[in-house]
Amino acid sequence: MAVTLVNPRGLPESDLYHQVSVSTGSRTVHVAGQVSWDADGAHLHVGDLAAQVEQVYRNAATALASVGATFDDAVRLTFHVVRYEPAMMSVVAEGIARGRAAVGATTTPPASLFGTPALDVPEHLVELEVVAVLD
Repeated sequence: MAVTLVNPRGLPESDLYHQVSVSTGSRTVHVAGQVSWDADGAHLHVGDLAAQVEQVYRNAATALASVGATFDDAVRLTFHVVRYEPAMMSVVAEGIARGRAAVGATTTPPASLFGTPALDVPEHLVELEVVAVLD
């Protein structure tokens, strides 16, 4: 694997992500922000944030697989959550756990979560961008 994940002493540890990733591969993969829709563009899980988080993992895994990558190759995740408030974190964390389980993700790369007023359409509550590195 081309990615080493680190939680340095002096920084808090999280079950959801590591603080640092070091990559040694030669190909960088950038996955466009994935939202909760199917291959035909139909909106999935309207109104259900946790289910949408799970779906964006599934969609990102499909994108990664198309170039021979998996979430184990991910070096960075960025979540954009519509009208995010800290009270929503438990729902987001539930969705992350479900999404990781659904795609067999065994690593927790560095991640950021940003609140945003809106995404492309009102039905989408979350978007996930992934950066991965391959040998």
